Amino acid sequence: MTGIFGLVTGIVFGVLAGPFFRARAVDRRTPDPPRPDGSTLPPGIAEVLSALPSSAVVLDSADRVLRASSAARAFGIVRGEELVITELLALARQVRRDGVIRETDIEVAVRKFGPDATSFAVRVAPLGGTGLVLVLAEDQTEHRRVEAVRRDFVANISHELKTPVGALSLLAETVQDASDDPEAVRRFTDRMQTEASRLTAVIQDLITLSRIQGAEPMAEPTRVDLGPVVEEALDSVRMPADAKGIELVGSGAEGVTVLGDEGLLGTALRNLVANAVAYSPKNTRVAVSVGVSRTSVDISVADQGIGIPQQDLERIFERFYRVDAARSRATGGTGLGLAIVKHIMTHHRGEVNVWSKEGSGSTFTLRLPRPENRGAEASRNTDRQEAAQ
Repeated sequence: MTGIFGLVTGIVFGVLAGPFFRARAVDRRTPDPPRPDGSTLPPGIAEVLSALPSSAVVLDSADRVLRASSAARAFGIVRGEELVITELLALARQVRRDGVIRETDIEVAVRKFGPDATSFAVRVAPLGGTGLVLVLAEDQTEHRRVEAVRRDFVANISHELKTPVGALSLLAETVQDASDDPEAVRRFTDRMQTEASRLTAVIQDLITLSRIQGAEPMAEPTRVDLGPVVEEALDSVRMPADAKGIELVGSGAEGVTVLGDEGLLGTALRNLVANAVAYSPKNTRVAVSVGVSRTSVDISVADQGIGIPQQDLERIFERFYRVDAARSRATGGTGLGLAIVKHIMTHHRGEVNVWSKEGSGSTFTLRLPRPENRGAEASRNTDRQEAAQ
């Protein structure tokens, strides 16, 4: 924000000190029409403001808007010839009175962009001795959202790692104290293995998420037969499913292929199947089905489990978000599985959807482009690139 403001004010001051004060007569461009009080926008400033991505406003000595960027009008900061944000108007008047550059942060409720407020980093400066004031407002909403997500992630991962590490330390001390009791040692070492496995799972999921997060869609995917992928995913949960009497069913995958990374697709499907088994009651069914439509290949994982509350459906793909934290930890989940699934699908130019009803179960669907459609898309992109050259 400071760099942008310095660049803009430098250009604006240069404009003011040049054609405005030296030789306006040689500038053949048509200036803005004069105001009733005689104020006009110096030549060149309009061009500078129009190139800015941030919201920029120039006010005259009577607080009327001489020029406003399209962003300022889009955000509702300016309407007609008025600066409608009272806080900004008061700041502009202070700057005009004492000539001191001021900056602040403000929150503006912009109905056009939803019920949430938009955050702006604002700087206000006088333009020479003309009585004009420049207001720059940079939208910081996304930046602050990312910062909040980062802080939450650091706090969550610290907690997730601290819990098993602390448990391992405590168990090690307990084993040491119970060294003369073989049965106690055996019991506590089993607990240590459980906590070590949990720690390993968190670290492995973090590595996977780090590898795929932010990655570009695959440029050269390979053809993947979904039959073995589905079979391997079901085999990976066979033991816990049998222990709960859960029936595992797979259908429709034979002979169906997609373009992608077999390892990543297997990871995504294993995560969904493992969740389905973990959150399903005894003697129910988990089904994996593959369907082919005109444009996509859909891999669905349906269970008869506890379901997900409606208010949580939009957040379940966030890292470490848990609908029921106590139950999630009891099932051994890391809280990263669905985030990994989402990023894997983005990496494959696909998407993941969910339907769920409390008490009735959930269905997660991985939707991938059909191979022929993806090939046609790649061909069109190549044609466009060749045409551009």
